[in-house]
Amino acid sequence: MALQISPSILTCDFSRLAEELARIATADWVHVDVMDNHFVPNLTLGPAIVEAVHRSTALPLDAHLMIEDPDRWAPDYVSAGARSVTFHAEACAAPIRLAKQLRALGARAGIALRPATPVEPYLELLPEFDMILIMTVEPGFGGQPFLDLCLPKLRRAREAIRARGGDVWLQVDGGVGEKTIEACAEAGADVFVAGSAVYAAEDAAACITRLRELAAAACGH
Repeated sequence: MALQISPSILTCDFSRLAEELARIATADWVHVDVMDNHFVPNLTLGPAIVEAVHRSTALPLDAHLMIEDPDRWAPDYVSAGARSVTFHAEACAAPIRLAKQLRALGARAGIALRPATPVEPYLELLPEFDMILIMTVEPGFGGQPFLDLCLPKLRRAREAIRARGGDVWLQVDGGVGEKTIEACAEAGADVFVAGSAVYAAEDAAACITRLRELAAAACGH
């Protein structure tokens, strides 16, 4: 599949939401970080704000749920307009059942792993998901430094995806920018979440183009 850039709006100026979304119009997705101050020590957006984001951009929304009890709440984000919903393995009671439910509602289903969570227990379940997200920072706050110790996990996930076939995307999130995206692409990622790097840039569109070029060059696209 083609490489995809999915800027996180976590650090954007929400008082100028439509303008901030317009800055990333050349991206492939809008990454929306949802936090409940329980699963992670931060509180951000709920379904009402996701719905407002959906009304303000033509880009598809990827909701990353860093919340407790996603089994209960995840379908609400499909109703709010998310085309892809990713929930954390560490918080979910029945991940396969939830993935099937999200797919039945018409959304892509993704499963996310914190840096310390091993990927191996989930590799046999890959056909049940559309995407696996490898976190390269501890979830909760933007602007954290990239944890390169997660690169071997990306490689193992990519090897498993290749071995099993199918169209499972491999997303990386946390500290992704011009200095780190090449290593992520070399390790096998094909969907890149970049928040601070994009929104701190004077020209967000140029930053997105540069990130896409670096990733493509690193993996030979």
